[in-house]
Amino acid sequence: MRRTILAAFLLASSAAATRYPLTVTDDLGRTVTLRSEPKRIVAMMPSHTEILFAIGAGDKLVGIDEYSNYPRAATDKLPKVGSGYKPDIEAIVALKPDLVLADESASSRLTEKLAAAGLTVYGGTAQTYNETFEKIAVMGKITNREVNATKLVTKMRGDLNALQQTVLKLPKVSTYYEVDPAPYSVGPNSFIGALISKAGGQTIVPAKLGNFPKLDPELIVKANPKVMIGLTLDDAKKRPGWPTLQAVKAGRVYQPSAEERDALVRPGPRLAVALRTLIKLIHPEAVK
Repeated sequence: MRRTILAAFLLASSAAATRYPLTVTDDLGRTVTLRSEPKRIVAMMPSHTEILFAIGAGDKLVGIDEYSNYPRAATDKLPKVGSGYKPDIEAIVALKPDLVLADESASSRLTEKLAAAGLTVYGGTAQTYNETFEKIAVMGKITNREVNATKLVTKMRGDLNALQQTVLKLPKVSTYYEVDPAPYSVGPNSFIGALISKAGGQTIVPAKLGNFPKLDPELIVKANPKVMIGLTLDDAKKRPGWPTLQAVKAGRVYQPSAEERDALVRPGPRLAVALRTLIKLIHPEAVK
C-alpha cells in the first residue's frame, strides 16, 4: 500500500503545484485536511526538520523539537518546543502553526492534545528504509514541494546505490547495533537494519522481533557478533559475557561521533552519510 502511495506521489510531481484543500491519511489512520498551503509549521521530529530543509520548505518552520539540530545554522535560530515525549503544548499553540508534524509512535497523545486545541496535526515518521522515501514524498506533497522532493529522492537513491557498490562483493559481517543500553537494537526491516545490510553487514536481530526491539542480553552473547556499533569498547567489556565476544576481543566496538549518530538514527535526507559511516566501521577496507 505504501509503495503504491509513493508511486502516485512521484508520478504527480511532474504535474502542477499541489492543489488545496488537500486531504491525506496519516500513520495514525487520521484524516488530515489542509485548507491551504501551510506557511507556519512546527516539526516535532529531527527527521521532519531535516526533510523540510532538504526540499526547500525550511522557511515554513516556526518551531522545532529540542533534538532538531541540522542544518545547525538554521535550527539554532528557531524556537524549541520540547520533544515528542515531553512537548511544550502551550509554546506550540502560541506559535500559531497551521501544521504540526508529529511522530505516530511516541506522540499519539500529543496529536490528540494539539488537535483538541484546534491545530492541524500530521502524525507519522518512517520506520523502514522505503518508508523514508515515502515520507519525503508525503512532505513534498503537503508543503507544495513535490518537484524538490522527487529530486531529493532520486539523488539519495543514486548516492546510496553508488556506496553499496563498494561492498557488494565483500562478505556479510554479523553486526550488533545498539540504539539504547537497555539494550534496544535494530531488526533487518528497520531503516538502520537495511543500511547495515547495504554496508555489507547483517544485524544479529531476527526479523520476527520487530524493527527496534529490546533484546535479551543472552541473544547478543549467543549471536557473538563480529562488529558492535553504538557503544564504547570499555562499556562492552563491562557487560556480563561480552569480553569473550568476537567484536570485543578484536576491538571492533565503535561509538560513532554525535554527528554520525544523528545521521544514523534519523530516517531522512542524510541516509548516505549514515551508510558511509557504516561502511567505514563494518568494511573499512572498502573506504578509499
